[in-house]
Amino acid sequence: MPTLLALDQGTTSSRAILFRADMTIVTMAQQEFAQHFPASGWVEHEPEDLWRTTLHTAREAIAKAGIEASDIAGIGITNQRETTLIWDRATGQAVHRAIVWQDRRTAPLCGRLKADGAEPDVTARTGLLLDPYFSGTKVAWILDHVPGARARAERGELAFGTVDSWLLWKLTGGKVHATDATNASRTLLFNIHTGDWDDALLRLLNVPRALLPEVKDCAADFGLTDPALFGAAIPVRGIAGDQQAATVGQACFAPGMMKSTYGTGCFALINTGDKPVTSSNRLLTTIAYQLNGKRTYALEGSIFVAGAAVQWLRDGLGIIKHASETGPLAEAADPAQHVYLVPAFVGLGAPFWDADARAALYGMTRNTGPKELARAALESVCYQTLDLLDAMRADWQSAGADTVLRVDGGMTASDWTMQCLADILAAPVDRPVVGETTALGAAYLAGLQAGLLPPPVQFADRWRLERRFTPQLDAVTRQNKIAGWRDAVRRTLSAS
Repeated sequence: MPTLLALDQGTTSSRAILFRADMTIVTMAQQEFAQHFPASGWVEHEPEDLWRTTLHTAREAIAKAGIEASDIAGIGITNQRETTLIWDRATGQAVHRAIVWQDRRTAPLCGRLKADGAEPDVTARTGLLLDPYFSGTKVAWILDHVPGARARAERGELAFGTVDSWLLWKLTGGKVHATDATNASRTLLFNIHTGDWDDALLRLLNVPRALLPEVKDCAADFGLTDPALFGAAIPVRGIAGDQQAATVGQACFAPGMMKSTYGTGCFALINTGDKPVTSSNRLLTTIAYQLNGKRTYALEGSIFVAGAAVQWLRDGLGIIKHASETGPLAEAADPAQHVYLVPAFVGLGAPFWDADARAALYGMTRNTGPKELARAALESVCYQTLDLLDAMRADWQSAGADTVLRVDGGMTASDWTMQCLADILAAPVDRPVVGETTALGAAYLAGLQAGLLPPPVQFADRWRLERRFTPQLDAVTRQNKIAGWRDAVRRTLSAS
């Protein structure tokens, strides 16, 4: 049976997963890489780390499967979005470390542009807000702070890309500089209505068009890998940003279907069909996927810290050794203590969009310990998801009270967290049989382009439920818990 290779390049690790054509997993490999924090609110990656770990895991997965490169019908790439790289077209060397999506260094620039009244037009063109989260201001920062970079960019010597473009460039030996519509839609430089780079936005951020990659469908022919990498050339046939790839992997192809991915951050998307819905609640309007030249749109809520809160418990406080410990700790926490973590370590995302907010703990007593902190960290993810769902319901009437949330990502392995999520949302939470939905979406796009897999409607019939979590919490307790959360957020915002 032919296989498909999904390259899932995330914020803290790179993974490679081989799927059979029936979308069952053959094998996988994963490797973490270093995070760099050169200043408060700054987050960077070494570009070569992203490439090295991607190549290593791809080779490892192929070797573990005992197959040849010629057995692989296509590669699908999915990636951490908004993370920004600029490199030299001649040498392939990056001119600066990758500036990660979490990075807040461009908050002053965003503030100046907002003060100048630029945000309404930016939002109308891109569906996004003027926030350091997105790639455009990161590009401007690199051009302004790396000596000679702007002049070189204007001469066409440099290339910009999100992580997918960087990996595609490296995979093809520098022959292809391209991206897909979903990643392009997260740059602040792309018009989601025309489907092209926007000259007015390029002028606003002073970004030369010569820097930019070609934009293609999510399922497309993106070129062939350098034969030296895997022993034979493999076609790259699919690309989508990680959250959009998860939307595809969760088969959310019908308007009103909603998914939420719990990784380093948390990202909820609801399919709104072929027409973009403008948010009145500071959600993002984005491209869910683009196939055969047709764009499907979504409303998205972005939470900057989800699994990263668990990493903080492990690496910052040292109260756990493994993420899997948090669920049992939370279950054993003192129910009489009402401890809230507002995890604004890098600001607050939707629907607040406060780049200056910082994390805070509320309600601690002398009896507060690791159990209560673990519960507060996990509950914070559930409360933030509720904030997103409430905003979606307000923006789009089709997101009704009967919405079922399809979930994926590392945190969904915790039954305690998923039950808590259902309780806080007062809505069912569905966990699929195949939990690797981001990689699954990338593999599906490659398989669709290769002619191995059916169109979206038929692919959706293959989605299978592993477990549904239904609300168990009584209404009074739920409302009291939510009121405590909203009070904690209000205090955090007022302090920023």
